[in-house]
Formats: sequence, structure tokens, C-alpha cells
Amino acid sequence: MAHQPHAGRRSAEEEPPVGAGAETIAAIATPAGRGGIGVVRIAGPHAQAIAKAVLGTVPEARHATLGGFLAADGAVIDRGLALFFPAPHSYTGDDVLELQGHGGPVVMQMLLRRCVDLGARIAHPGEFTQRAFLNERIDLAQAESVADLIDASSAEAARSAARSLDGEFSRRVNALVGAVVDLRMHVEACIDFPEEEIDPEDIEAQRRKLAAARAQWKALLAEARQGAVLREGLTVVLIGRPNVGKSSLLNRLAGEDLAIVTPIAGTTRDHVRATISLEGVPIHLIDTAGLREGGDEVERIGIARTWSAVEKAGAAIFITDASDAPHSDEDAIVARLPADMPLVRARNKIDLAGGVSGSAPIGRGIGLSLSAKTGAGVDLLRDWLLQTAGWQPHGEGLFMARERHLVELEAAGRYLAEAGNESQVFELFAENLRLAQQALGRITGEVTADDLLGEIFSRFCIGK
Repeated sequence: MAHQPHAGRRSAEEEPPVGAGAETIAAIATPAGRGGIGVVRIAGPHAQAIAKAVLGTVPEARHATLGGFLAADGAVIDRGLALFFPAPHSYTGDDVLELQGHGGPVVMQMLLRRCVDLGARIAHPGEFTQRAFLNERIDLAQAESVADLIDASSAEAARSAARSLDGEFSRRVNALVGAVVDLRMHVEACIDFPEEEIDPEDIEAQRRKLAAARAQWKALLAEARQGAVLREGLTVVLIGRPNVGKSSLLNRLAGEDLAIVTPIAGTTRDHVRATISLEGVPIHLIDTAGLREGGDEVERIGIARTWSAVEKAGAAIFITDASDAPHSDEDAIVARLPADMPLVRARNKIDLAGGVSGSAPIGRGIGLSLSAKTGAGVDLLRDWLLQTAGWQPHGEGLFMARERHLVELEAAGRYLAEAGNESQVFELFAENLRLAQQALGRITGEVTADDLLGEIFSRFCIGK
């Protein structure tokens, strides 16, 4: 009786399955530097041949195999575990081999070079995940969530990215696509059979379907916006005249002494940056040079950089000294801020002025009375930061979203709104529905330009 190969394995001479990558790629999949474990990942049609040359055999599929990793002359480069995942049931959809050895940079480079000598090439950033997308193992939104999970700056962001990787965001998008397609079928039937009289009940059914789709879109957009907040966070500049307590407030919010605090005006000459996490939302704080006329050349350069930071920020905290008389240039500083920038005017040092913490409308923005020294009123500022960032309570179940996802969702919403305006002209109605469907398809990659793929995957780390 002829020997039967192990289920899920092919001989190294067999052709790779349709859809597998044409080239074999390899990369170190663990971070640079020393570590207890290092992983070299190989994917492509020559993965089995590389396994046979390095290990002496092709490991049993999806079973950890202990062995030596052999150089060309038979010397042992390292000893470790090998894992083999045959196509198409692997991360990329190709044959995938992972060699898990000791995490020294020299031994990892030796092992990678051995794989290259055996026919692999060095993988580009994100190329393993790109192959997973191209081989339809994951869609584009899931592929992006891989990078988001790696880059997550809080536990909440990591959980949201994991939900996106599991397909939650994609399922919501595809459900909306299904609703739009269902409506398109009814509308295009009216176009295909113009001689048929349209039942008024059918027209009303179309309107109900469109209203339901728009409600579904509205809920999806709101959740995507909150998911984007968890990913991107909010950049906030702290501005004001010298010695009003900007650095003290930064230190209070950050919970540690990051900025030098002295009674000497103009101590901060350049930006001091800190990122804090409020309810899982990253808040990027920038303490800037005090704004005033005069000063030496270094201080003037710092003030110019302050205004440059203001232009790039998403919100501003304008700090004044509650224990000092108002200055004539304060209104001019506020007037110079971008008109649409969220602003809080924080009256600091109420511990010296004898005031109490609280909030009140104050012309443009909102006024807060607080003390960076004692912490009084700082919780009100934290609440304002969360509100400005778009955070909402009860965000459990959120998925991660990116700016491009929001752009496509907003475009889909415009097309759905236009479809409602053209509901009596079936050709225009159907065209707007088609455009909405295309915009949604660009989120998951069903409709994707090659240059977009290059931009997305180039931001991944090598080995992923």
C-alpha cells in the first residue's frame, strides 16, 4: 500500500495553491534587540523546501516541532520550535513557516540570511498582512486593525482593535451594504420595467427601506467616530502668558513632573509634550512657551513655535492667572486662535485668589476656575477634554476606526441623503445608491485602488 502523506501537507515539489503569493518572503517578526524568543516568519511556495533544508524535514501541520536550525554546511545555527501552516489555512493564505529561536539579533539575522539563501526575499513592511488581504483571509478593515492592535495606547483601544480584527466593524458595514443592495434591487426593477405601473405601496416601501438604511448608517457613523477617538486621541495645546501655570497644569494632568516649574517668567522655551489616557482616550498635551511681547531671541523663537503648534492642534486650553488682574492682550490671543477650535479658558491659581472651582460660559468657549497646585477643578477640565474628544460613556463593544473609514462613511451618508431627494427619479435614485455602496465597499476593500493599498500596508512593521 502506497504511503499517504499527512493530511494538510504537500510535497515540496508540488505547485502552490491558486491564490498563494508568487514569491516566498521572510522577515524577523519579533521586535529589534535582544529577547528571550525571536521569530523568523516565512510565507510562500518555497516554505516547505526551506523547512526541509533548515530542519531536515517538513514539520507536521500546526504542531510545534523541536529541532536544530541548520546552516548550509550542516552546523546548527540555533535550536528552537518550528511551526508549519499549510495553505490556505494560514495567516497569509500561503504556506507559512515560523522558526522560533533565541531572540539574539545576531542569531536572528543568521537564520534570516539562511532563508534568503534558500530562495526567499526580505518582506516589505506589512507584506504578510497584505497577502492575507489579497488572498481573502481578511478584509481591508480587519487588516488595518492588525496595526491598530499593535499600536494601541490603552486597554480600551486594544479591545476595540481586537473587535475590529474579529470582524465586528466589517460585519456592521456589510449589513449596511446589504440594506443598500436590497433597496437597489427594488429601485432598479422599476427602471427595468417602465411599462409597469408602480404601486404606491411599493414607493412607500422603498422610502421605509431608505429611512431604515439611513438610521443604520447614522448609528454606524457615531460608533465609528468614537472608535476613531480611541485610535487617534486629541491633541491639546496649553497657551497663555508667561508664569500663569501652564507647566504646573501639564504636570497635574500628567501626574508627574514633566515640565520645569519656577516663578521666573519665560521658563518654558520649547514644547513639552505628554500623553495621558482619560477613559482610554489618548490626550496629547503640549505645553508651550508663554505668549508675550519682547523677550530674548530664544523666547521669540519659542513663541513662534507655540503658534505653529496651535495650528496643528485639535483644541486649546488658554490659561490665565486668577490672582492677577486681566491683561489687555488676552482677548487678542483668543482672537488669533482658529475660529472653529474648541477652547477652554482656565483661570488658574484660585488657591491664591481665594476663589472656588467651577465652570461657566464666558463668551467664546467655556470658563473654568481651577488650581493646578491643589487639583481643585481639574476634574472639570478632564471632563471637558473627554467631551471635546467625542468620548461617550458605555462604549463597550466599540470597534476601531480610522480617518479614511469616517471619510467613506460620510460620503455614503451624503449619497443616501441625495437618494432620498431623488426618490421620484428612479435612475438618479439608483445611481446614488450605487455610489453609497461603492463608498462602503472601499472601507472593507471590495472597491480599492492599488495606491491606497500601498499607503496602508507601508505603515505596518516588518514581519507583519
